[in-house]
Amino acid sequence: MPSHSSAWTDGLLLKIVNVIVYFLFLGSNVYTVAGPSDIYYTGKDTYVTPAPWAFLIWSLIHLLLLGTIIYQFFDGGKQVIIDGISWRLPLLAVLNAIYVNLWARHYYIVAFIFALFVSSAVTHIYYVVKKYHEPQSAADEIFVHLPFSLYHGWTTVLVILTAFEAFGVNAAVEPAGIWTKVFAFLAFFFLEATAATYAFSSAEGDLPASIAIAWSLWAIFARQRHPAFIHWSALAFAILSLVWVVKAAIGVGQKLRHGRGGISLDEERAPLINP
Repeated sequence: MPSHSSAWTDGLLLKIVNVIVYFLFLGSNVYTVAGPSDIYYTGKDTYVTPAPWAFLIWSLIHLLLLGTIIYQFFDGGKQVIIDGISWRLPLLAVLNAIYVNLWARHYYIVAFIFALFVSSAVTHIYYVVKKYHEPQSAADEIFVHLPFSLYHGWTTVLVILTAFEAFGVNAAVEPAGIWTKVFAFLAFFFLEATAATYAFSSAEGDLPASIAIAWSLWAIFARQRHPAFIHWSALAFAILSLVWVVKAAIGVGQKLRHGRGGISLDEERAPLINP
């Protein structure tokens, strides 16, 4: 019993802060849906804007992170979340809340800068979790590795989307010029290459992160009907991203079949967007 009491009180300040910033983070995203305007339809439309259903991934991330917040009060969770991730989690939540509110208010250039900050914060956590805290239980997998894999993949997408909103043309009023098509193609290529990097980040790959990228590319394909070059380019890279999802799924299946440990990043295979 004393050990359980110690685990409950150790790092109590950080645990309380994590709870507070979680609801700040959740509230900032709820505002974009329940606010006075429907941001997913009234925001700037670019040539890489995905279908609104792409943003449903936030709901899954919120749900999983709620499990993370609860899990920090248990011995296994305390070791990873409090001792490992430490104050990076509240920093991430605050940066994300600022980013979402700037984005919802259409301050796209400043939002892009904060998207980079969010990506950097997520990358720090992602690397710490994958490199130094292999999952020891199903709870580690579900409440630590899974949410931050999804989060990392999704924030990579957000950096691209916000960059086009900040510096790209408005698709509602301007046709896509040659440079818009080139940069859209390069953006799709970057996202697909990132999905491949996740798939080869270890012997098992990182399935959730690859899925986040593939999900986004399919959402972009569904939204972007014109011009045809962007439409079919998005489809081509969405299909390619599924190849890496399948590769990672096979790796996860082999891991489960052989009863091996969790996913960890090799030293030479750090994420594409580095801290």
